Amino acid sequence: MKQEHLKQDESKQIDMLKQEYEHIPVPEEARQRMKAGIAQAKKEQKGVIIMKSFKKTGGAAVAAMLTITLLANLNPTTANAMEQIPLIGSIAKVVTFRTFEDSRGNLQADIKVPQVTLDNGQDTQVPANKSIEDYANELIAMYEEEVAKDNGQGHYGLDSSYKVVTDTDRYLCIRIDTTLTMASGTQFVKIFTIDKSTGNVIPLKELLKDKPGMLEAVSNNIKQQMTDQMAADDNIIYFYNSEMPEDDFKGLTGDESYYFNDRGELVIAFAEYEVAPGYMGAVDFTIPASVTGTF
Repeated sequence: MKQEHLKQDESKQIDMLKQEYEHIPVPEEARQRMKAGIAQAKKEQKGVIIMKSFKKTGGAAVAAMLTITLLANLNPTTANAMEQIPLIGSIAKVVTFRTFEDSRGNLQADIKVPQVTLDNGQDTQVPANKSIEDYANELIAMYEEEVAKDNGQGHYGLDSSYKVVTDTDRYLCIRIDTTLTMASGTQFVKIFTIDKSTGNVIPLKELLKDKPGMLEAVSNNIKQQMTDQMAADDNIIYFYNSEMPEDDFKGLTGDESYYFNDRGELVIAFAEYEVAPGYMGAVDFTIPASVTGTF
C-alpha cells in the first residue's frame, strides 16, 4: 500500500470534490480521466484535486486569424503588444504577437501569444504561427465562455505564458504553460516543435516516422520510468500498473507535446491529470539517446 497522501479528511474531501466536479461541464474524454483519478485516489488513499479541463478543437487557420482580429477590434481588453525579445537563433526569432488581458471582479485572464518570424530582414512569418494562433484562440474562447455565464459568484483565472525550450540549428520548440485557477489550479502544457528549415510544426508521429517501432520503444521507456519512480518513492503515483488497468497509460499516440533538452534528448511532456493524479502536476519524461538515437 502506498504511503498516505493528504490523509486528513481525505474521503470527505474527495466526495466534496466529486460533487463539485459533476457540476462542471467538461468534455467526455476529460470527464472519464477525472473519474479515473477520483477512483484511483480512493483506492490509493490519495487526495486528488479535481478541476475543470478542456479539449482542444480544430479550426481553419483563416477562421483563427479572423477570430483574433475581431477580438482585437471589438474587445478593448485585447491589445497588440508586439514586444520584441532578443534574437534566439540565426534563422528564427520569437516575439509576443498579442497579449489578451482582462479583469472583471473575480474573473481574470492573461494570455500571451508568441509568433515566430524568419530573421531575413523582412520578418517573414512561418506556417507554424497559424497553429499557435488557433491554440491561443481556444484559450481566449474558454475564458470568454466563462465570463458569459458568470453570475458574479465565480472565481476564475486563466494565465498563459510561453518560453523557448529548444533552439538548435534545426529545431525551435516553444512551450506554452497555462494555469487555470478555480477552487485550486490545474496546468496545461502545449509545445510547438518547429522545423526551422520549413517553419512547420512537426508532430511527434512525424518526427519518428522514419524510425520503425520507435513510438513503442519510447512508450516502453516511459512505462519503465514510471515503474522505477513509483518503486523508489511512495509519494509518486502514475496511472500505470494500477488497480484500474483499463485507465492506465497504454502508450503514446504520436500527438503528445515534446521538445529536446540541452543534451539533444527527447522530452515528452504531459499535462496535469493526463498520466498522473493532480497533485503530481504536469510531468515530463526524458528519453535517453540510447533509446531514440539522434535527431
